[in-house]
Amino acid sequence: MKNLEINAKLQIAKPRNEVFDAIIDPEKMSNYFISPGADKMEEGKSVIWGFPEFPDMKIDVKILKLKIPELIIFEWEGSKDRDLEVKIELEERPNNQTLVKLTEGKMEPNEEGITWLGRNTEGWANFLACMKAYLEFGINLREGGFDFMKKPE
Repeated sequence: MKNLEINAKLQIAKPRNEVFDAIIDPEKMSNYFISPGADKMEEGKSVIWGFPEFPDMKIDVKILKLKIPELIIFEWEGSKDRDLEVKIELEERPNNQTLVKLTEGKMEPNEEGITWLGRNTEGWANFLACMKAYLEFGINLREGGFDFMKKPE
């Protein structure tokens, strides 16, 4: 049986350089994915991502490769105690459109792997939808979307 890998794609009606910048620039990314305060992604460096809905969650993201404006590769703890590689490819499409292709993995096809596959596939699909809404319409879809998961005060 093959190892599990996440694959998600979405086309965004913005030029590739603008989409690339929205991913590596934390000021822009904080409008659709992470909490404010992270450093800009730079090849060979690490940044810490926090998430507005989960103030105790901090994730170390190691940037392995940046190829402006077409490729971002980083490693993070994609599953508990497992560093996984995430690859984001930006493909230029006609009429200033960009196809964002994202892969993460790989994990064994066992209970842990299947749990990771479901959770992170949902997360990356949400990431892409939120980025599209922000870049095309200036909307933060994520805001309030995960309030049901917060610990009661």
